[in-house]
Amino acid sequence: MTRRPCIAITLGDPCGIGPELLLGSLQAINRWAEAVVVGARAGVDLLGASDRVAWRWGAPEGPGPLGAGPERHGLLTTGPDGASGYATWLDPTPEITADQLRLGTGSAASGRCAVEAVRFGATLVQSGRADALVTLPLAKAAAHLAGYPIPGHTEFLQALCGSPISRMAFVSPRLSVVLDTVHQSLRSVVQGLSVERVAETLAFAADRFMGLTGKSGLRVALCALNPHAGEGGAFGREEEVLDQAVLLAEDAFRRYDGSAASAPFAEVPSPFGLGPAPEGWSIFGGPAASAGGTAPVLAAPRFFGPLPADTLFQRAARGEFDLVVALYHDQGLIPIKVLEPDRAVNLTLGLPYIRTSPDHGTAFDRAGRWTADAANFMEATALAVRLAGRAKGEPWQAQAGAGG
Repeated sequence: MTRRPCIAITLGDPCGIGPELLLGSLQAINRWAEAVVVGARAGVDLLGASDRVAWRWGAPEGPGPLGAGPERHGLLTTGPDGASGYATWLDPTPEITADQLRLGTGSAASGRCAVEAVRFGATLVQSGRADALVTLPLAKAAAHLAGYPIPGHTEFLQALCGSPISRMAFVSPRLSVVLDTVHQSLRSVVQGLSVERVAETLAFAADRFMGLTGKSGLRVALCALNPHAGEGGAFGREEEVLDQAVLLAEDAFRRYDGSAASAPFAEVPSPFGLGPAPEGWSIFGGPAASAGGTAPVLAAPRFFGPLPADTLFQRAARGEFDLVVALYHDQGLIPIKVLEPDRAVNLTLGLPYIRTSPDHGTAFDRAGRWTADAANFMEATALAVRLAGRAKGEPWQAQAGAGG
């Protein structure tokens, strides 16, 4: 009998919308996986009654695979149709109670709860006690108030596992994007533009997506920085740097012969092996990768660009490219959030395990109103289940849009 996956879910900032998203989604998540929630119990205790879901605390069911660690509880939820959901709840900060928090307002206390939850959630999945990690949003300002000078989840998780490199990716049915830079000013992006950095992002993104998708000859397109890709220097010469970066990325695969050892980032741990995807498997459904009864060698990726960003994303969404590398945060996230506001999921590249996240923030202004839409959180969890199955050779499936 095939076992069910175990998904670790960190609560994010307990004063944001994370707790209500979790409570409203737990019944559906239980159809796909066992849920272990890591976060401040106080985040749930802050919430008032809802006509969408009822909940109660209890003793955790059985010893489970979690071992010693934070204070443990059982959380049972019931929806309006009578359907129930269950999660084992681990609270790494039990000393922080609801009277120390304010719903809708980030603080040093809420920041500490959020960061310590991520720290322990990462240990669960990295030790193999959970199959994937899903993180609800934290507030960077609250984390900073608590004394954690972290730019965000991606960099913190990279530091925790000691990976030499990480990149933020967003995947969706129509468009997948990897960011070269993330949380920094636009001025600093331009000032820090370098051949080596962009080439590393291109080659690393291609390497990771080859393992993730099992696709041969992956088509990777690079966004230009200036309008019209600089138009021959009329609008800037940064594209000359990007031209060199594409050549350097191609050179990184010069010795690639289809084997994992010859890949340019073979030394960076990955949850995915480098090779064809299992028969009939694809990330979001639709056309599936096929091994054709054999194990063909994956061809090296192909790089395109720099291409004008105002047309590149439309071309990629139509299927001309498999992956887009954007140079800065909003260049990549505006189009993917316009095209796929519910289905785009944040995926961290460079970790030895799977980590996904919804692509929205804490929404403090909506916390406690029970109006937050859980669709993107559900997509992130469903993707984590599918990717965990891909990585571990298990037939785990979950489709949030299809209701199960």
